[in-house]
Amino acid sequence: MSAKINGIQQLGVGVENVAEAWKWYREHFSMDIRMFEEEATAELMLAHTNGKPRKRHAVLALNMQGGGGFEIWQHTGKKPEPCKFEIQLGDLGINIGKLKTKNVKAAYDKFTKSGLNLLSPVHKDPAGNEHFYMKDLFGNLWEIKNEKEVFSIKEKSITGGILGAVIGVRDMGESMKVYKDILQYDEVVYDKTGVFEDFAGIAGGEHQFRRVLLKHSDVKIGAFSPFFGRSVIELVQVLNRGPRNIYEGRIWGDPGFIHLCFDINGIDVFREKVKSLGFPFTVDSAHAMETFDMGEAAGSFAYIQAPEGTLIEFVETHKIPLLKKIGWYIDLRKRGNHPLPTWMLKMFKYKRVKK
Repeated sequence: MSAKINGIQQLGVGVENVAEAWKWYREHFSMDIRMFEEEATAELMLAHTNGKPRKRHAVLALNMQGGGGFEIWQHTGKKPEPCKFEIQLGDLGINIGKLKTKNVKAAYDKFTKSGLNLLSPVHKDPAGNEHFYMKDLFGNLWEIKNEKEVFSIKEKSITGGILGAVIGVRDMGESMKVYKDILQYDEVVYDKTGVFEDFAGIAGGEHQFRRVLLKHSDVKIGAFSPFFGRSVIELVQVLNRGPRNIYEGRIWGDPGFIHLCFDINGIDVFREKVKSLGFPFTVDSAHAMETFDMGEAAGSFAYIQAPEGTLIEFVETHKIPLLKKIGWYIDLRKRGNHPLPTWMLKMFKYKRVKK
């Protein structure tokens, strides 16, 4: 079996109160499809939790417009520790989550009427694509980006799920080893250096940057790829100040963007590939057990750490509930890696949580 990236499964969002955060994300971003919710102890993440198992409460939420989901994650065994300084664009790690929208101007108008904290007007990025930036109630930055490809066009939500992320790096060449060589973002959409008008409303956005947008050149064909859709990664390197580590003095799961997770096939092949490229797994559930039970779902997961410190998760899904009430689960180990039929993916809508 070859190592295959199928798309972004989710962006991890550490919060101080999971119920409050998920309610806000349901209301404003339509992240209302609950794939699983679980309270447990993260026993395998010791490399990123100061060597201690950590109790947590997590929800994996999706949006029926498609795209990656949110893993909304709260420490329950300790007090979540927010960042002690204002994060500036280009600081090391995940700076901004990218959300797709099929109508960027309508999204801007809706969020304006809702009184949300918009940081910029609708601008064009260096590729000419329309977008704007905003800050959520919890201090996280989001880019709302024009993207015509959505999963369910009948959905009324103004935004979809995760399209990608903006990641601050220290050395563009070193970080490319992960994003291009391992994550297979092999096509450069743009590579620009300068001061950018569309960054003006973001803290630290007035500085000079090298800015590289990457995408996959192929069409993904994994089981959930039609739902996840295509994705992009934007790497930003600030050139005229010294960046700080976003998780300096804190641990995985503390508030902010905690990881970027990719749905994959071939975790055993990935283990050898990333090791050969100098980024061995820091966490590897498959060494501890054949399949990891996540309450309503099961699979194998592993992490690597990019040169700038970003945690990248790989998940090989084994089982998910489609209609839990009647005990209907999909076992992907028996079914293979080809795309699930659209009608089956549309069954996710029955997992919607409204309040």
